[in-house]
Amino acid sequence: MKKSKLIGVFGGVGLAALSFLFISADHLDAPSISGTTADIADFFAFQGENQDNFVFVANIQGLLPPGQPTTQAEFDESVLLEFNIDTNNDLKEDLVIQAIKRGDSMYFFGPSAPAMQGLESTIVTSTRRSVKISTKDDIQITEEDGMKFFAGPREDPFFFDLNKYNEIIDGTATAFDDPGTDTFAETNLLSVVVEFPKSMLPSGTTGVNPFAPSTPMYNVWVEAKRKQ
Repeated sequence: MKKSKLIGVFGGVGLAALSFLFISADHLDAPSISGTTADIADFFAFQGENQDNFVFVANIQGLLPPGQPTTQAEFDESVLLEFNIDTNNDLKEDLVIQAIKRGDSMYFFGPSAPAMQGLESTIVTSTRRSVKISTKDDIQITEEDGMKFFAGPREDPFFFDLNKYNEIIDGTATAFDDPGTDTFAETNLLSVVVEFPKSMLPSGTTGVNPFAPSTPMYNVWVEAKRKQ
């Protein structure tokens, strides 16, 4: 199975208000994944404007130039995007939120216990929700059961000076410029966003973060899995 993954940790305080932001980016994947419809560019996890909610964002098919490359880019019906949530710090997913395209819509399932853990997945059979896939000129956001959903093209949000990074790696520079040059400026990608109430998750695990041992923590990661 061709699979791409980004992983991270974020903390919560039960179901109370939470201040956190987790960002991970990987725009230049290995050759077997790079440039495919399963290529993950970014993963963001943060507290929503509504402090009772979490927001997960998966961006795929990065580095799309403006114009036709963006307007003609499509989600792949054979690629399942899966947000994984580990609540007990055993590094295995306890809950998943899944997204997959069907026709002109993106369908969401979960958060629910996965049918299986690890590299293989099947779509969970819990409540199905959907949003029409947006275009540049037609933005669609669906709200259902306290959750919000979006799927469609967006401008790449991640700032990174790739040229300066390569110079540092090569030893011809020692530091980034301030503010530097955004390599991904004016490029686009396809984004899948789900916002959901914190009350949909059990409490995380305490004692994980040595700097905040009393703060419950979750491990979260996103995967793109292609149907075999």
